[in-house]
Amino acid sequence: MTDDPIAAIPDATREAIEILLVEDNPADVRLTVEVFKQAKLRNTLHIAEDGETALAMLGDPARARPDLILLDLNLPGIDGREVLEAIKTDPALRSIPVCVLTTSRAEHDILNAYQRHTNCYIVKPVDLNQFITVVQQIQEFWFAVVKLPRLGPG
Repeated sequence: MTDDPIAAIPDATREAIEILLVEDNPADVRLTVEVFKQAKLRNTLHIAEDGETALAMLGDPARARPDLILLDLNLPGIDGREVLEAIKTDPALRSIPVCVLTTSRAEHDILNAYQRHTNCYIVKPVDLNQFITVVQQIQEFWFAVVKLPRLGPG
């Protein structure tokens, strides 16, 4: 018997997890991609480097609907606050969990994100090993503990 709840699920019953990472920092993207590659679950990580691209991806009916969105707040152009607002006011998107993953520790950003209905707010650690640990914990919580809706496209 394994202590790993993800490993305990037979491969045949696991569906691929669709994750949208909205992040403009190439180093954070690379680290997040590596952590998810090492995961013991099938996942597809889609990357949007800015808010405009993220909204276009979310509005594209030909794309897979994300099961989880990891969203940086400080993006060029349309920022993460605007992306969060657009997601949570759109009836077709609002049930997708959004995890704000940002460097901002500002109380007004935290409050604003929750007022816009983020599902969680995580401050990115500066330390490399701590960042890896945070991404692993996000992965474990959202895909081993939480039951996500499987609504399909749109």
